[in-house]
Amino acid sequence: MKESIPAHKRIGPRRYRETSGLYFEDFETGDVFEHRPGRTVTEADNIWMSLLTMNPQPLHFDVEFAKKTEWKRCLIDSTITFAMLTGMSVRTISGKLVANLGWDRVRATHPLFAGDTLYAESEILSKRGSKSRPTQGIVTVRTRGFNQKRKLVMEFERTVLVYKRGHSPEAKANY
Repeated sequence: MKESIPAHKRIGPRRYRETSGLYFEDFETGDVFEHRPGRTVTEADNIWMSLLTMNPQPLHFDVEFAKKTEWKRCLIDSTITFAMLTGMSVRTISGKLVANLGWDRVRATHPLFAGDTLYAESEILSKRGSKSRPTQGIVTVRTRGFNQKRKLVMEFERTVLVYKRGHSPEAKANY
């Protein structure tokens, strides 16, 4: 059983460098990582994402329209939830990323509203060494997002290709 996973690398006497991500060897099937801090989603986030993605759905930005729906208020665009959950997991899951290989089984299970705070966690579902890239491995995780009331709002699986220890660009850098 591992006691902890270092977030800082000692680079000299009383000098440390923050690290991001885990190497392939650090992942164990069944481990769950809680990603913090959480992120309070704002009305501005919702409007900007709707503009950036050219999403004309009035449920995301027309308050009067939204009042006439079952929700009675604007919903946060689910692509924001998806993007934030992915981003919140990067520091641990894909900080040593070679490539994202795919997202599967995306489920939006409960609406998110402006003012809600989103929290994420990822469970390691599987891992295996790459057959064609011996210095890398494939890890599949299930990331789940919860609001401040611990209501599940979204979940998905993501498969990533990550470096094995000693083979990342970071491991070879002297900066």
